[in-house]
Amino acid sequence: MKTHLIPGSTGDGWELSREEIDELLEFVIRETRDLGVRILIGVLRPDGDEARRDLTGAVEWLKALTGISDPEGALSAAGVCGFTVCAPRGRDLSQDYIKEKIAAILDLGHPTALYQLPQITGNEIAPETLGALAAGHGNFYLFKDTSGRDAVSLSGVDLGGVFTVRGAEGDYARWYRGVPGGHYDGFLLGSANCFAHHYADMIHAADRGRLEEAEALSGRLTRVVNKAMEKAGKIPFGNAFANSNKAFDHFFAHGPEALKKPSPMTHSGNPLPDEYVKIAGDLLEDEGFMPERGYLG
Repeated sequence: MKTHLIPGSTGDGWELSREEIDELLEFVIRETRDLGVRILIGVLRPDGDEARRDLTGAVEWLKALTGISDPEGALSAAGVCGFTVCAPRGRDLSQDYIKEKIAAILDLGHPTALYQLPQITGNEIAPETLGALAAGHGNFYLFKDTSGRDAVSLSGVDLGGVFTVRGAEGDYARWYRGVPGGHYDGFLLGSANCFAHHYADMIHAADRGRLEEAEALSGRLTRVVNKAMEKAGKIPFGNAFANSNKAFDHFFAHGPEALKKPSPMTHSGNPLPDEYVKIAGDLLEDEGFMPERGYLG
């Protein structure tokens, strides 16, 4: 995996302050600069005008960090491949309003990815709205749909070569373009924080025509992720995406002995409940994903 979304839209990104985001980005850019890793910066704000200001501020911050005054040069030097924004938050927003606010961000001219995230925004960008935005902005290069309804991809709207990725969890293989009837070029998943190489194996199998293998792995991933998310939704702090990933990563870090270690801490300051961490470990065991030893081991 050579590109990372920082901060993540299905992690702690919505809870971080601007100061925490700057600190995180500076650390990640410094540590990954020589590794060939690219960073997609998440500009996760519920208001379109605020997101535009933050994106502009991020560009200025990158210019200061790198000492390069040209925006494109600063992004390249920092290993940043663009910015991610969502629609403004609001259940009753018109498509004209959503289009206006997103267009104002795209008009800045920086490489930008758009995320369909109704679980947070309370609305969806309509297919025709996205088509118009794509037609008018060559810097709109990636679209991620986490809705689970997949209205844009199923509509067949022409996005003019925009790379499409699915962010909704579950039934992974059947949505991949390498499988007959699939609709997406790839995936951008919260669970890839833990299962990245498993998803890569699934895509590799599908690309080589081993569809039964791809479907079988997809089924195992679907079961373990969906069951963990269902349980994580009952935890009274954090969010289900981040909490389930932290629990899984605890075992990938420490292996089968993870329960002997302190439970992972959340941004709220509360550790994950021990009983939930155990559930996550049992799910990994049941589906054959428990590592023999952790990456910290």
